Amino acid sequence: MGEVTFKIWRTNPSTDNVESLGGTGQFQEYRTDISEGMVVLDAVHQIQETDATDLAVRWNCKAGKCGSCSAEINGHPKLLCMTRMSDLPVDKPVTIEPMKCFPSIKDLVTDVSWNYKAKKQIKKFKPRKPDHPDGTWNMAQEDIDRVQEFRKCIECFLCQDVCHVLREHSMHDQFAGPRNLVYNASLEMHPLDIEDRREDLKKQDGIGLCNITKCCTNVCPENITITDNAIIPLKERVADRFYDPIFRLFRLHKKERQS
Repeated sequence: MGEVTFKIWRTNPSTDNVESLGGTGQFQEYRTDISEGMVVLDAVHQIQETDATDLAVRWNCKAGKCGSCSAEINGHPKLLCMTRMSDLPVDKPVTIEPMKCFPSIKDLVTDVSWNYKAKKQIKKFKPRKPDHPDGTWNMAQEDIDRVQEFRKCIECFLCQDVCHVLREHSMHDQFAGPRNLVYNASLEMHPLDIEDRREDLKKQDGIGLCNITKCCTNVCPENITITDNAIIPLKERVADRFYDPIFRLFRLHKKERQS
């Protein structure tokens, strides 16, 4: 492929520490030779080895399974290790920058700890009583298959990065984001779970803020159908619980009988 120009985001030296999250920076140009079969992470490592030994980039497996190397390539949230150079236009500089909806730590590395804090607030798995004396349950295969899709999530947080509620409006304190809604769905739709998370979905997780643009589904490297299979069914459960007129009458009648 020959020599390719990269414009990589570099933070200013004064903000190159964890205590200075969200510091300023600028793009810096690098040129490196690209050979057949290389991915963007290969190019970054090559630049790191020859021209920018202090360039910070997070990675681990280099196989698209750890979710560590999330960044934005030419303005699109992607995994560096799963984006082939042959799929990118190289007649102009390839831009690489950190995810925009999380605070910057250094260069291409962002602080994604908020995602884990939001996840901890979700009510844990609560199974029903076993169906048999030996402590086992009966489950239909189709019910297992339904939640198995959500278990594929590698927590790359690309869906969080592309979500306009977090990316454009920074409503992290009001909206849990697609990743945590997928985790919610994996629990809510589990055939053994009996916990009720609908009120938390409405108030704590802000599911009503999602307007189902499907941008999260489009960027998922595991091809999880986030919008149609997780978020919309959860929205329907919340709507049934809080906005269905018949159910509201039932709840009022039950409350009157109890009083």
